[in-house]
Amino acid sequence: MKIRKFTVLAMFCFAAGSAFSQEAKDVDSRRMQWVQLLDKVVRPVFTNMAADQLRKNMPKEISPVSDNPEVRIKAQYLEALGRAFSGIAPWLNGEGGPAAEKKLRDQYRALVIASIRNATDSTKNDYVLWKGAQPLVDASFFALGLVRAPWIWEHLGSKTQQDVVYCLNQTRRTVPGYNNWILFSGMIEAFFLKYGYDYNPMTIEYGVRTFMYQWYTGDGLFSDGEHFHNDYYNSYVIQPYLREILDIVWQKTGRYRQEREQLLKINDRYSEIQERTINADGSFPAYGRSIVYRSGAFHHLANMAYKAQLPASLAPSQVREALFAVLQKTLVSPATYDKNGWMVIGLNGKQPGLADTYNNQGSLYLCTEALLPLGLAPDTPFWKDAPRPWSSKAIWNGADFHGDHAIDLK
Repeated sequence: MKIRKFTVLAMFCFAAGSAFSQEAKDVDSRRMQWVQLLDKVVRPVFTNMAADQLRKNMPKEISPVSDNPEVRIKAQYLEALGRAFSGIAPWLNGEGGPAAEKKLRDQYRALVIASIRNATDSTKNDYVLWKGAQPLVDASFFALGLVRAPWIWEHLGSKTQQDVVYCLNQTRRTVPGYNNWILFSGMIEAFFLKYGYDYNPMTIEYGVRTFMYQWYTGDGLFSDGEHFHNDYYNSYVIQPYLREILDIVWQKTGRYRQEREQLLKINDRYSEIQERTINADGSFPAYGRSIVYRSGAFHHLANMAYKAQLPASLAPSQVREALFAVLQKTLVSPATYDKNGWMVIGLNGKQPGLADTYNNQGSLYLCTEALLPLGLAPDTPFWKDAPRPWSSKAIWNGADFHGDHAIDLK
């Protein structure tokens, strides 16, 4: 399956030649910059998997300190699919944007559907590994993508839907670690609940109660297990997963009203912390494990923007500019990709020394979570409002700015 590669010029020609107002053209231009990055990052994954050639063509680059190279390579194909899909799912589910964006979205919808068909059909070359520890992680990101993109789920066809359910059921045999992994199992059960399949409410309950009643440490942060770790896992997994799981259960059963309200206060505070973490040039502190997920470190902030749930202290266009600065810092450099467009391990170019024992090439596609706001319509404040400087840019340019304060939940 081949798709014409969009150039920057081609992607902008519609907006430039239309009779739209200048404001509309500005909105289109801002969106198309994000869409261009999306296309650049995920094209190798979905063009190859849709053609049943991902396993054949994807490089086998792993961490130099890998704990189990053979198993990590076997797992990387589901990692690439699940992570890339979960990040672009809201965009796939949308309908807005200029003509070039709509055309590209339609092409990616076809690619993603074909990719899912191949990944879940045991007769295909690209049937991925669904059993085991790491597959639980990335099956959950895959399930999250389906939760975020009902359009894709509804257009899979009954045979592929049955295959998806069968594959996700295999993950129930894996006992998650006593940390953020309990939310991976919870997300898969939330998928089953959302789409009307039998689900295990105790798996969801275990994750929700453990985090909300045992592992909240204060000031908008959860520990990742019994001990607090100073890393980005509140963003990579914990807070976006809790938000989605609680929303699904609330919508389907009416449970967890109090926990949802409490979590929103926590989410608000962590959004403020995340926004303040973005430096004036789009860089951010390279601390904690999994730093090679690049812009995925801001999964939570992007998710709050996508859900239109940002706290009053953060203007949507302020967050848009901050996230775009991160995207430019982490995804634009040619050093981020090999000669065939595959991402390489690193944060600012190729830096394999930053990798953890579990990282492989598929791991890197968690970076797409920063693109979630593409699921918002072009006429929403996130896209249409005039640019505003984010906190660090304003403060370090000498502007007067409001202070930052911790929260104490009663």
